[in-house]
Amino acid sequence: MNIKQASVRASRIQKNNQRLRNQLWGDIEPNKIWNRKESTGYTTLPRTMPIIFQIIDNLAEKSKPVSAVYFSLWCRVFDESFIEIKNQEQMAFESGYSGQRAVSTWRSRMKNLSNLGFIDIKEGASGEFSYVLLFNPYMVIKTYHAEGKIQSIKYNALFARALEVGAKDLT
Repeated sequence: MNIKQASVRASRIQKNNQRLRNQLWGDIEPNKIWNRKESTGYTTLPRTMPIIFQIIDNLAEKSKPVSAVYFSLWCRVFDESFIEIKNQEQMAFESGYSGQRAVSTWRSRMKNLSNLGFIDIKEGASGEFSYVLLFNPYMVIKTYHAEGKIQSIKYNALFARALEVGAKDLT
């Protein structure tokens, strides 16, 4: 499928979704729904992220899921895949951790993500986690799959969903 065909297909899907939404909910005031083209404060996220989260949590240390930390990083990243962390307490809170051990729990999950190869970290003025580089999760997962470290049901689901949304990194 070339770019023009993909654009026509996407436009047709969008129009059909708009018609169905109007049928189901009627005419909705524009300010009641999120429009990424008109609102600020959004990020680009792989449509396969729910499956990626499951795979990452399965790869992480037992009973120490890392997907909430990974998600908070994605919510701060721009196209250069780089994040400068200035406030670890805020990052811990955004990742769902509170209390006395919030920051230490967040740091341990960050180390786990780094050890798994999904991120790289560099120290700076804010400490060990001042700078973070996010790697393409498809490439990392592909490596783990080749090593037989991912449940086939989850990898197959990720592969199928990637095909469905047009992501080519796994193929």
